[in-house]
Amino acid sequence: MWLFTNPPTEILKTRFGFEPTPEWLEHVRKSAVRFSTGGSGSIVSPDGLVMTNHHVASDMLQKLSTREKDLLSTGFLARTRAEELKCPDLELAVLWEIRDVTDQVNAAVPDGAGVAEAGVARREAIAAIEKEAQDASGLKSQVVTLYGGGQYHLYQYRRYTDVRVVFAPEQTAAFFGGDTDNFEYPRFDYDVTFFRIYENDQPLKPEHFLRWSKGASEGDL
Repeated sequence: MWLFTNPPTEILKTRFGFEPTPEWLEHVRKSAVRFSTGGSGSIVSPDGLVMTNHHVASDMLQKLSTREKDLLSTGFLARTRAEELKCPDLELAVLWEIRDVTDQVNAAVPDGAGVAEAGVARREAIAAIEKEAQDASGLKSQVVTLYGGGQYHLYQYRRYTDVRVVFAPEQTAAFFGGDTDNFEYPRFDYDVTFFRIYENDQPLKPEHFLRWSKGASEGDL
């Protein structure tokens, strides 16, 4: 795995003939979402449609189920936007800005400080950076520690809390042919769920989303 701010550009270019430009990296980053319940997804339409794996949605499908209708067993399809099911307690976050704050964090540590004192100083500096950034931008702001403390980056997220289920297959179709190591050996199944992000009670019109392709061809990276 690699950071958006530090991609293996030379390897990709020399080995595969592909160069991830800053514009491409920004587009991919701002087309991706993080689920507060755990997992990731992609924005895949100009109307805020989000695609993810079925297991990422399973907790929410369970919450939205009733005694009469178990959405994990039966699946769900909203035939109109009015039928889309609003999710309780779900937040999707898009990583919108990244800033290196290593110098700010390290500058807060006094010369000659012991391990404990240095740790306290760093935590105080991080908390101050996060608060200042969030107050100034309104974006959720979090300082992440990278390379075992070698670098500190400020991640700022756009958050969306009005998220609705659009489609999910029944669980038996989503996990048909499941393998333990499913990332190494892809399953033959329908492992997908679609959500939609809303903003001000209207479908989100995202600045970035991933467009559908016709699929991979022989020799594609």
